[in-house]
Amino acid sequence: MKYANMNKKVLEITNKIKDEKLKVMFQKCFYNTLETTVETMDDESVYVITGDISAMWLRDSSAQVIQYLDFINEDDDVKILIKGVLKRQFSYIKKDPYANAFNREPNNFGHKGDETEHNPWVWERKFELDSLAYPIFLAYKYYSKTKDMSIFNNEFVEAVKIIINLFKIEQHHEEQSKYYHFRPHEVPELSVPSRGKGGKCAYTGMIWSGYRPSDDPCQFGYFIPGNMFVVVVLKYLEEIFTTILSNHEFVSEIKTLRDEVEKGINQYGIVDHEKYGKMYAFETDGLGNYNLMDDANVPSLLSLPYLNYLSNDDLIYQNTRNFVLSNDNPFYYEGKVLKGIGSPHTPKDYIWHISIIMQGLTTSNHCEILEMIELLKASDANTDFMHEGVNKDNPSEYTRPWFAWANSLFSYFIIKNLNLLS
Repeated sequence: MKYANMNKKVLEITNKIKDEKLKVMFQKCFYNTLETTVETMDDESVYVITGDISAMWLRDSSAQVIQYLDFINEDDDVKILIKGVLKRQFSYIKKDPYANAFNREPNNFGHKGDETEHNPWVWERKFELDSLAYPIFLAYKYYSKTKDMSIFNNEFVEAVKIIINLFKIEQHHEEQSKYYHFRPHEVPELSVPSRGKGGKCAYTGMIWSGYRPSDDPCQFGYFIPGNMFVVVVLKYLEEIFTTILSNHEFVSEIKTLRDEVEKGINQYGIVDHEKYGKMYAFETDGLGNYNLMDDANVPSLLSLPYLNYLSNDDLIYQNTRNFVLSNDNPFYYEGKVLKGIGSPHTPKDYIWHISIIMQGLTTSNHCEILEMIELLKASDANTDFMHEGVNKDNPSEYTRPWFAWANSLFSYFIIKNLNLLS
């Protein structure tokens, strides 16, 4: 029986949870990715659809397996799963590092009416920084737990070199980048400005991004949570190429890039808010324009401790957190059933389960954690699953009935807080 050791441990965890509804929710959400989204291919890579969309997102496929990592040293089937996901991800990056979502095979499925360079493997070609950061994040988490160096093979090295080269180009997007992406059948606000080439930006040291992790276009070219996530994974790459792959020249290149991005965040990514004090902006163009908001999708400003960019007691983070969890954030909503962060990707007054989970994962306050769990229990619409956006007043109104990322993150959240639930 596959995953036998993990299944045994999950049953032990389930039996420790006192709340009967929470037990059912945990088990269903924990296995949702394995039961409904995973396909092992002939080359032993693993294709992972996001749920109700039959394509593999680099971001989602990383987040969808996060809850299995805790069992990786007790179950070889979990190792095979994660290695298979990573193999698929890095092969996709080599095919088109600007794409965010890919097809199972080169079948030309997806958004073929978009104005961009086309590739039959690509479902959607929205350039998002997190698409390249998440597979590195997952690879490092895998290695940290297993000490298995076999994942850092030639394909990994080739893909990472492509990523670093792309990041350096996109530090100078206007001058050096050939990337463009425009969806002609959508209103202009739902596409990258200048017919997909991007609006005016100054050099900041940060990396330009066309889209956010919500797959919505950036208002300004420098998406700050994405750049912070890049800083995290560049640190991981420094360690990998120093201690394991011994490529010190490449380490120097990575470190220079990381220093430039981090300097840009510190110089251009912090604003002095009259109410909240020094806090992080969501986006900027380096020309004095800022977007002050947060989105439920991760990376987000709320998620920075979860991504290991900083600790949750950091003063600027606390100021930022106070802002994004308030009505001053244009996508924060409070209703009869829910309160939390939504997204311009979904209707007004719809709060994302991912943001509620992330609020719980980024606090040390046990009362706040338990409050988030109660909100999640009260808003599953009696399905025992998580959803994308949920109406703040009526949980039976939600987007996406099948959204594996949210289910996986929920079960991860429960595992991390089992001591409060047993």
